Amino acid sequence: MADASPKTVLVTGAGGRTGQIVYKKLKERTDQFIVRGLVRTPESKEKIGGADDVFVADVRDAASIVPAVQGIDALIILTSAVPKMKPGFDPTKGGRPEFYFEDGLYPEQVDWIGQKNQIDAAKAAGVKHIILVGSMGGTNPNHPLNSLGNGNILVWKRKAEQYLADSGVPYTIIRAGGLQDKDGGQRELLVGKDDELLQTETRTIPRADVAEACIQALQIEAAKFKAFDLASKPENLGTPTKDFGALFAQTSARF
Repeated sequence: MADASPKTVLVTGAGGRTGQIVYKKLKERTDQFIVRGLVRTPESKEKIGGADDVFVADVRDAASIVPAVQGIDALIILTSAVPKMKPGFDPTKGGRPEFYFEDGLYPEQVDWIGQKNQIDAAKAAGVKHIILVGSMGGTNPNHPLNSLGNGNILVWKRKAEQYLADSGVPYTIIRAGGLQDKDGGQRELLVGKDDELLQTETRTIPRADVAEACIQALQIEAAKFKAFDLASKPENLGTPTKDFGALFAQTSARF
């Protein structure tokens, strides 16, 4: 008989826009999952309901992560540095807004050191699967996202992805396209590699669909030891994706 006991899953970045969706979706599937969240501040913890299963920790501080990973089966990493717009931008005057990262919260600290700390802590705790949500665009060092706040965000994300792929822990790396705040389950999802999808008209994806892909990856063996780009067709084009096993089987790229 298959092991039907629920998997214990930790979602980091659970206070973020995609993280909140993953955390809530897992919470709804109590027969399959025991969920924990990890957030950076008590305010974020309150924002997602303040339950006892939400840990407050700073991913830049390796020791602070350790309690949250004890006894988990899987880890979903959704932490990311967030660029902020410099005040005083007036869209009516044309030009482009300028962005910055708060001191100590640059991509190097959050997306590289912070994710490396999470991978190390999870590996030491014996975790069986790590799902990391990254971003398309990482094959191009001159991608515009890298110039935001001089943060080189895609460079550092890719470094963390490589570290995970080399860790020996079963992994799934999902490099999402441009994230949209739209309903999930309405679109045909597309997997690709090496940013090929960026050359097409299908470069975006609803956050809810990325969240669902993370949860499906927890349950589908074909998602392990793979890294892929993920985007979606526009609504009303194609058939909404229901069979995630078939979707994950479309790619065999390990990085």
